[in-house]
Amino acid sequence: MTRGRRRLLIICLIVLLAMLGWAFVTALKPALQRTIVITTGADNGIYRGFADRYAPILKREGITLDIRASSGSVENYQRLTNPASEYEVGFIQSGTTSPKETDHLETIAAVSYEPIWVFYRGDTIVNRLAQLRGKKVAIGVPGSGLLNVSLVLLGYSGITRDNTTLLEMDALKAYQALENGQLDAAFFIGRPDAAIQKTLLNSDLKLMSFAQAEALAQKFPSLSKIIFPRASTSIVNDLPRADVTLLAATALLVSKDSLHPALDYLLLDAAKTVHGGDDYFTPLGTFPNLNTEEFPISDESVRYFKSGRPFLQRYLPFWLASLIERRLLILLPFMALLIGLLQALPRMVEARMKRRLVVWYREIKSLEDEIWKNAQPAPTQIAKWRDEIESIDAHASQIRIPHRYFQDVYALKQAIGVVRDRISQAAAKMNESTSGGRT
Repeated sequence: MTRGRRRLLIICLIVLLAMLGWAFVTALKPALQRTIVITTGADNGIYRGFADRYAPILKREGITLDIRASSGSVENYQRLTNPASEYEVGFIQSGTTSPKETDHLETIAAVSYEPIWVFYRGDTIVNRLAQLRGKKVAIGVPGSGLLNVSLVLLGYSGITRDNTTLLEMDALKAYQALENGQLDAAFFIGRPDAAIQKTLLNSDLKLMSFAQAEALAQKFPSLSKIIFPRASTSIVNDLPRADVTLLAATALLVSKDSLHPALDYLLLDAAKTVHGGDDYFTPLGTFPNLNTEEFPISDESVRYFKSGRPFLQRYLPFWLASLIERRLLILLPFMALLIGLLQALPRMVEARMKRRLVVWYREIKSLEDEIWKNAQPAPTQIAKWRDEIESIDAHASQIRIPHRYFQDVYALKQAIGVVRDRISQAAAKMNESTSGGRT
C-alpha cells in the first residue's frame, strides 16, 4: 500500500469515528433529561393537587417536576399543542377540546373522575338543568374545562346567554355569590375531598341530582354517570340524605409525543401510586386506566398496562436504564457498521494485494496455454516468449507489497520459473528437431 493510500484510509477512519462520536453525544443528551415541565390549573385546584403528589414520587427517581399554573384545561391544551412551548405534560379534562391529528399529543393515562356539581338556592327541588332557565348561573372561568362543559350541558337543555344570565367566575367567588343571594345556581368541578367541595357540601346550599344523567352522558360521551352515595359527606349528619346522581368528566394526563418514553413510565408509576386507591365513585384499582378516546394512547402506556415497566427499569436506576434502552440501542447500527468495517478492512486490503498479483498470474497462464498449444514453435516465437516471461518477472520484482504477503510474491516467482522452464524445454525440443533434420 502506497503512503498516499495509507493516509487516505486513516483520514476515512477518523471521519467515521468523528461521525459516530457526534451521533453518540446527540443520542446521549436527551436520555439524561432531569426535568419535566407540567401545566396544571389553578394553584388551589385539583390538577395542582395531583401534580404536588406526583413531584416527590418523581424526585425519588432523580426527576424534578416543574409545576406551572394555568387557567385550566383549555389553556393546558393550548400550551401542549404549541410545538415551541416548554410544556411537555399536562392535565386535560375530557370533553373540553376537539383534538386534531396535528396536535402531536398522546394520552399517558386517564387518572380520575372529575365530578360536576350544581349547587343552588331556593325551596324548589332542581333535578333538571332546564329548570335554571331565566336565572343567574355561574359557569366557570375562561380557559377552564368547566366553562366548556357547562355551556354544552346547558345548551342541551335549551339554556343560552340569551335567555339566562350566565356569569363567568371562579369557584370561591361563585360560592360567596350563592351564599349572598347574588346567584341562583353555580357549576363546580372537583373531588369531594377538595377544600371548596367540602365547604359546599357542608353548607346549607342544595346539591342537584341529575335526573337526566343517562341521556346527557349519551349525548356527551366524554362524561360519565356516577353516584355520590348517601352520607358520604357526613355519616353523623346524614349528608347528603340520599344518593346523588352526578355527571363526571375524566382527568387525562397528556403529553407531547416527543416526551422521552422512559419518562412516560415514571409518570405512569406516579399516577398509579396517586390514583390507584378507591374513592367515593370507583373501587380500588379503577384508575389510572386507558378508557379514553380523546387523544391517541402512547405505546408506552399500552405496554405498561399490559406488562408493567420494562425489565431494565425495574432493576436499574432510571438514568442508566433509560440510556441503555433508548439511546445505546439507537447507536447499535453505527457500532455494528464500525465493527463490520474494522473486520472487513483487512480483507479489503488483502483482496487488493491479491488483485495486483492476479493480473500477472493471468499473464503467466495465458503464456503457458500458448506454449502448450504450439507444439513446433519457431525461434522467433520462443524469443518472444522469453521476452514476455522476463517482462513479467521484472514487473513482479517491482511490486511493493507488505511483508506478510511476500509468500504470495514468491509463489508468483515459482510460477514464473515453471513457465520459464517450459520455454526452455520448448527451445531444447526445437534445437533437437533442427539438429536431427541436418543429420
